[in-house]
Amino acid sequence: MSSSTVLWASLRSSPSTGLRGHQKPLIPSSSVRRRWGGSCWDRGRKILCACTAPPRNWGDGPPSLDTYNSSISKNLGVGNDVRDEHDILIECRDVHKSFGDKQILRGVSFKIRHGEAVGIVGPSGTGKSTVLKIMAGLLAPDKQGEVFICGRKRHGLVSDEEISGLRIGLVFQSAALFDSLTVRENVGFLLYENSKMSEDRIAELVAENLAAVGLKGVEDRLPSELSGGMKKRVALARSLIFDNTKEVVEPEVLLYDEPTAGLDPIASTVVEDLIRSVHMKGEDALGKPGKIASYVVVTHQHSTIKRAVDRLLFLYEGRIVWEGMTHEFTTSTNPIVRQFASGSLDGPIKY
Repeated sequence: MSSSTVLWASLRSSPSTGLRGHQKPLIPSSSVRRRWGGSCWDRGRKILCACTAPPRNWGDGPPSLDTYNSSISKNLGVGNDVRDEHDILIECRDVHKSFGDKQILRGVSFKIRHGEAVGIVGPSGTGKSTVLKIMAGLLAPDKQGEVFICGRKRHGLVSDEEISGLRIGLVFQSAALFDSLTVRENVGFLLYENSKMSEDRIAELVAENLAAVGLKGVEDRLPSELSGGMKKRVALARSLIFDNTKEVVEPEVLLYDEPTAGLDPIASTVVEDLIRSVHMKGEDALGKPGKIASYVVVTHQHSTIKRAVDRLLFLYEGRIVWEGMTHEFTTSTNPIVRQFASGSLDGPIKY
């Protein structure tokens, strides 16, 4: 590949949906582009350009946009986040959280982008569920730390202000179903309480969302009549339902707190596959595209790590000590990650 070869990554994005994967390489003519400070401009749009990069031997074929842009970041003086900063749905910056004298989080920073499937792992008691609750707006970080939703800073709890542009759902570890309500009333609770939809229409949506998670004909059952795996799926259906009479349907991020805890291996596999199926990149039980833009899973289960997520954040003593792709987890040289992945008693993690 010569130094004159150009690969382009368009920074076009929608404020409501963000980037949905890389665009095809765009090679504009010289008449419509001009150089500006290490980047290029194409009809008013800023794009990253590799035209200043020296020749490289890429082997058998040209690199992907990710590979190429990573290799030239130093040349251009930009980081990988520049080209996709507008697809960030949730961002935590230097988040701290204490309860009394006990400090749980000690400066946690990360970003959740559109289309991602992220896992948060680590030993018990390191603040994983606390991170989920802060993202959901059920807890506020201490004064030191910020949370941004679609680029807008959240102040206080989710009930204190209205930040449009993103729906955030939380699937609790214990399913958290109302024992005295039927499955229909549990799944449709949000719409019964906060919409003007008719009961017949709500019942239709409840049945549709239950079918999407592989449950049909259970609307009139009570939670006590369900197995553990069925309760998890009912909780998932409840998190998927929304008022579709609104003019604008916002993308949704789902947060799962130990979704496979207490389940046998087969039931765990069912739930893990459901988590994938309701994602925008998958298909639900009805064969329809998933509705969820991104999701975050807190888990200890190795099967959930392998089957349900693509990127991992490792939380230890209130800090993110490692992050990487799922396939890198078991081969990491980080001693904390290596001990956790192997289950060894020897290492920095002590109980």
